[in-house]
Amino acid sequence: MNIIGTKIDEVRIDGQMDRLVSDLTRIREMGIEAVELPVHGFDVILNGELSPRRMAEVTAILNEFDFTYSVHGPNPVNLMDRDNPDLHARVLEAALVFAREVGARCVVYHGGRFYPEEQFNRNARHTLKPKEKEAMLDQEARWLDTLSQRYPDVFIAVENARPYTTASPYSYAEFMDQLRHQILRINRPNVKINLDFGHLFMTSRFYGFDMLEAVVSVKDLVVHTHVHDNFGGTVHHWEKQQTHQLPFGLGDSHMPVGWGSLPVKEILEILLPQYTGLLMMELRSRYFKDISTSKTNLAHILSGIMGI
Repeated sequence: MNIIGTKIDEVRIDGQMDRLVSDLTRIREMGIEAVELPVHGFDVILNGELSPRRMAEVTAILNEFDFTYSVHGPNPVNLMDRDNPDLHARVLEAALVFAREVGARCVVYHGGRFYPEEQFNRNARHTLKPKEKEAMLDQEARWLDTLSQRYPDVFIAVENARPYTTASPYSYAEFMDQLRHQILRINRPNVKINLDFGHLFMTSRFYGFDMLEAVVSVKDLVVHTHVHDNFGGTVHHWEKQQTHQLPFGLGDSHMPVGWGSLPVKEILEILLPQYTGLLMMELRSRYFKDISTSKTNLAHILSGIMGI
């Protein structure tokens, strides 16, 4: 059966190593076997470079635990960036070095954005011409090809994007056919897809496509997963307060498995048994105490599918 893991929340840790030790200890007590490490939550990358001092400190901590690790690259990394693409590439490369040092086989990278979330309020948004967008896709493809060749022992898992009510489409990775096309054109054995279940549910509802057909179209490229629950409702990018969104079934909730209406079982029935990677529960920090419940619900689904 696939290993079930959970993420370490970067905001919850916020560079505090004592908090990292505490959370890893509690996760181990829950019987979790795998952990996704937010390299950006450890202050280990500074201005595109690894900090040797912090790297040694983090590695010493992680070596005290017997988890299977994956790594989440910093969220703002965008290899399609037009202002300072070299810096974005250096940050992702630092995450790849970090992954190699801690024995992680996979680094998650958010698919490139034509209009980064940080620029959604700019008046210049949505003025790119098709040729400009194609050049940005080419730029990302070149960087992913270069970095994947430098680190052939680490998967770069490109994550599908969530939608925003008035900002979408802002990324090709909102669309599974375009994400598949980008991965295939790069054509590297260690550049694949991180399938985020919650994001896919939201985009399928927002754009009106068949979610399960989309899973079928990319299942051969999926090397990593983010499993969490929501109700599929899309919000504006400035809507962040979970307590205001949940009563209406809105937002990228990142709830425990089984708490929303996302058809987790149906997605896994398509992926399994071909998919042998981690099932990484990506819950918000507000659900830290509910990780065990989410694991139990997910394990129950897996048992039903695998006939165990």
